[in-house]
Amino acid sequence: MASHSYYQLDVFSHRPGGGNPLGVVVGADDWSDAAMQAFAKWTDIVETTFLLRPTAAEASYRLRIFMPDKEIAFAGHPSIGSAHVALLSGFAQARDGILIQECQAGLLPVRIEGEGDARRLFIQAPAARIVHTGIKVGSLLESTLARVALGRLPPALVEGGRRWWLAEFASVAAVRAWQPDHAALKKIALDSNSLGLCIFARSDEAGHDLVLRAFPAGVGIVEDPASGAANGLVAAYIAASEPDGALARGYSVSQGREMGHDAELVLRIDADASVWVGGLTQTVIQGEVQWPHT
Repeated sequence: MASHSYYQLDVFSHRPGGGNPLGVVVGADDWSDAAMQAFAKWTDIVETTFLLRPTAAEASYRLRIFMPDKEIAFAGHPSIGSAHVALLSGFAQARDGILIQECQAGLLPVRIEGEGDARRLFIQAPAARIVHTGIKVGSLLESTLARVALGRLPPALVEGGRRWWLAEFASVAAVRAWQPDHAALKKIALDSNSLGLCIFARSDEAGHDLVLRAFPAGVGIVEDPASGAANGLVAAYIAASEPDGALARGYSVSQGREMGHDAELVLRIDADASVWVGGLTQTVIQGEVQWPHT
């Protein structure tokens, strides 16, 4: 069995243990689809990625992203963490401060800000589309949110790389204290072909502008400690709804404290409404993996 470099990371965190874990295998071009899926199942991390040689001339590398039970086209923290490994391992070189990630969601640029331990990477999120706004009377979503004071923006179903229901709460305290019916969230997710429900509130706490929680019940996850894709959709929704608002050009997010994590994500929003999701990545484990590749 050939040996490949393997990294285990903590993404969107200023310290190990605060963000979202990720496994990355470098140079697994000789691995079969079945081998990748089997390894992702064995690691039992929410996502495991494989850095591969690009097929597009303009790409820096190609990325495949696997959950324990299936491959997915795009996710935020796997993209950020994999770009971190591409630079750290020398697998790819940036040009003018940019990497180009090739994945099933297309060619996505990654911006590099800073150096060393202070280096933040930002992935350009796939273009978002607002599928539906508001809550249907008599729906399960209406009853799920019935006792919650909602914020300025109406709940919305938004897609772009992934699909999420988004709901703004009126206060940070309500977001942090919310205890949802997870069975209801799963049905909402499955009925709408979405990952689940992401809730957020504009922050009155120091150090961040938004507090967010994500419940991807549609893929069997109770709560996500740091969700790049969900945050990207929230940013796109805010930018589209409030183009002249205080958050329309970007902001910082606190996520995961309710789970014992302390993730920090930074959102940048360009004048053309392009959304960039970024943050710090911590390298926790660096070694070699031996795995049957066929």
